[in-house]
Parts: sequence; C-alpha cells; structure tokens
Amino acid sequence: MRTDLIRKTALTAAGLAFTGGAIAGPITTAYAADAKPTTQSQGKGERQLDVRYEAQPNFYYCGPAAARNALSVQGKDISVDAMAKEMGTTENGTNSINDITPVLNKETGKNDAYRSVEISTPAADDKQTDKLRQDIVKTVDDGRAVVANIAGTTTDTDGNTHSFEGGHYISVVGYTDNGNTVTIADSANPNTASYQVTVEHLADWIATRGYATS
Repeated sequence: MRTDLIRKTALTAAGLAFTGGAIAGPITTAYAADAKPTTQSQGKGERQLDVRYEAQPNFYYCGPAAARNALSVQGKDISVDAMAKEMGTTENGTNSINDITPVLNKETGKNDAYRSVEISTPAADDKQTDKLRQDIVKTVDDGRAVVANIAGTTTDTDGNTHSFEGGHYISVVGYTDNGNTVTIADSANPNTASYQVTVEHLADWIATRGYATS
C-alpha cells in the first residue's frame, strides 16, 4: 500500500493535541486493572466493546495509546512504551497508520487480523463513508476496535468540539444505529475519554489519512 498519502500523520510539537479549541490539560491514567474485555451492550444495530482505558502520558504517544486502548478490548495489557518502540514513535509522533497495523496484528496473534485503509481525498465521499461504516461494524462485531488517524476539527453528537489540527490517533470501540453513529475512545484527555460522532464526521476527520480495520 502507498504510504505517501497518509504519511502526514506525525503529531509534532507545533501540532500538539487540542481538545475543544484548547490544549489538553495534564494527562493522567485511568485504567481498571481488573476489568475484563466483555461486550457492555449489544442490541439490534448496536454494539459497544468494553475498553480498559488509559490516557496517553505525553503529547506524542497518541498512536501507541490508541492501539493499546484498542487491544484492551481483546484482553491485552501492553505498555504504551513497548508499543511506541514497535511503532517507531518519536517526539514527532507515529508516522502512519501503516506503522500501527502490523503491531495490532502481532499483538492480536493473527497476521491478517487488521489491514490499513486509506481515505486519501481531502473529504470523504459517500462510497468511502459507507466502507468505513461497514468496516467499523464488522471489526466491532469481531470483538476488535478500529484505530484511526485523524486531523482537524469535528463535533460530537452532544455538540462538543474536538480539534487536533496537528494530527491524532483514536480508537473506535462501538457503534449504534447500524454504524451511523460510532463510539470513540480518545487517549488525549481522560475528561473526554469517550464520545460519539456520526460516521460521516469520522470519515471526514480521517480524510487524507487512514485507519486500521479487520
């Protein structure tokens, strides 16, 4: 897969993570060590996975933290330092979703558990949005979380703004309304650890970058 179109993924010091238009405050860890990776809720057209959430310890560990949170739904407990080393993460961030997908496969124990998908255009079209919806539903139904590389600003279903102009990684850990609304686990700030966005907003948030999915 070409990586040049989604190589613009480094979260640099100049592009420090922003939340609601302000730099995210001090990041702390919120992790339930005894939690088990079970499905919290499942209904018609809906499924939410149980995330053992952990916030990122610094501004450039969003890639390792998003992958760690995604793998936690499978019962994996992997340190973000170990994941950062595998991904080649530096203070410039994690270069590409293609650096995360192989680590997800390794830790899942299957070479084909995840694959990288690009949304290379400046905005997602209907076909790309439909594919993202299908990929999220399939991955979550398989008991796994999607990891997405996003950039820019979006608004969640409660009307709150989430802005990461320099780039960021998040986990998608559930869906409702047959995948039209998706649940985000965001390592940037434990005060906004979980929120929902429409799949259309998420697709445009990913645009020019990519995501790791089953």
